[in-house]
Amino acid sequence: MAPYNVLFLCTGNSSRSIMAEAILNHRGAPNFVAYSAGSHPAGAVNPYALRQIEEAGLATAGLRSKSWDEFAAPEAPQMHFVFTLCDSAAREPCPVWPGQPVTAHWGLADPGFGAHTREELERSFRGAFATIDRRIGLFLALPIASLEHLALEREMRRIGHE
Repeated sequence: MAPYNVLFLCTGNSSRSIMAEAILNHRGAPNFVAYSAGSHPAGAVNPYALRQIEEAGLATAGLRSKSWDEFAAPEAPQMHFVFTLCDSAAREPCPVWPGQPVTAHWGLADPGFGAHTREELERSFRGAFATIDRRIGLFLALPIASLEHLALEREMRRIGHE
């Protein structure tokens, strides 16, 4: 059934979901294609998120802050997995995704919230990137083709608490 389409959601689609998109497109290719979006996109990618992606040697071309409406349109790719990464996006009513994708919440604090100095921001974004990378590694280790829908959802939720 590969490649699997994966959508990462966050309210602003400027940091966590963008980093997840870049990580999965690098680590999961060619079996996974990652996208990201937000309910209220910020309109720009956070420069600290871009720095983490670049420092990891991952591609940044094409990364942009976009609305989840792009992925609810009829011509959009059908999603197999949808992950929310921030608590506010998890509480919002999401569009109906065709094909009943497996969904899970991988809550992660906003790396830009509460950090005031450049060093604090860099440390916070580095930590968020590492957490997302670890969760994606666990996700990629799952025997996806052999698990049923409910078992996959259970495993995705478990990963979100790792």
